[in-house]
Amino acid sequence: MTTTLLRTAAELHARTRGGRRAVVMTMGALHEGHATLVRTARELAGPDGEVVVTVFVNPLQFGQGEDLDRYPRTLDADLKLAEQAGADAVFAPSVDEVYPGGEPQVRVTAGPMGERLEGSSRPGHFDGMLTVVAKLLHLTRPDIALFGQKDAQQLALIRRMTRDLNFGVEIVAVPTVREEDGLALSSRNRYLSAAGRRTALALSQALFAGRDRHAAQEALRARARQVPATRARAEALSAIGESRAAADAHAVAKAAPGNPAAIRAAARLVLDEAARLDPPLELDYLALVDPSDFTEITELEDDFTGEAVLAVAARVGTTRLIDNLPLTFGAAS
Repeated sequence: MTTTLLRTAAELHARTRGGRRAVVMTMGALHEGHATLVRTARELAGPDGEVVVTVFVNPLQFGQGEDLDRYPRTLDADLKLAEQAGADAVFAPSVDEVYPGGEPQVRVTAGPMGERLEGSSRPGHFDGMLTVVAKLLHLTRPDIALFGQKDAQQLALIRRMTRDLNFGVEIVAVPTVREEDGLALSSRNRYLSAAGRRTALALSQALFAGRDRHAAQEALRARARQVPATRARAEALSAIGESRAAADAHAVAKAAPGNPAAIRAAARLVLDEAARLDPPLELDYLALVDPSDFTEITELEDDFTGEAVLAVAARVGTTRLIDNLPLTFGAAS
């Protein structure tokens, strides 16, 4: 398969369409995480469909002092990777093609969800992101658009935008791709020194620690469903010499359905240790949030059930990284 490089929307619109068109939006500097998105798009589009990869470094979503000027631009390598992964076309428009006449006066506003976490740290970022996603959806006219779960808040906002504004496109989430040591793949990883990369591992390690604490809590909940958590039950077990079972019954009697504070605490221990490394990890935020609106799940919600996202953002030197893991509270046994 030969992947066609397209520079204008007119070139893209002139292509003959058969089956469904699946689009993967990127800012270039493609890596295996992007390749996974493209391969998934290829499967969803099918042999008669079309996979289009967009490569566009969007100036609207970079704030003052961020890395717009030094963001890696590697179009030749991107084209090769996209071709190997199964893309039919790479759409790499200029800034003038996407924003004719300069920055748009009318933009998409992310709303309250866009002001939390990443939005608080990077004011205006999500307005710029949603504006370019809306533009690219109109320019590429896909049936399906795929996004990685590593950018969980971005994914949630895109889903909300396409639903609220009736875009008529299916949004598909693809799980985060990690290196063997757990570090989430990111175009910004190339900025890290060898020592900085070792420090950066704390992001995923903290998430895994929180996940493990969560798994232990869920195991206790499962045990609670199996053993009636009553004092009489504990006393009966103790009377026949089952002291371990008695202790277990007492534990499940006291166990809350979920403990968000314990999960955050387990993750925070790892991050605090990384803050003492050289170079140190500078934490931006650690949060356990409801993925529907990215509001914090608080200690007062020990009976919380449902989906959650444990998210982290931090700087290592001048490089800012994000990562997250999805969790489910109160899953049926």
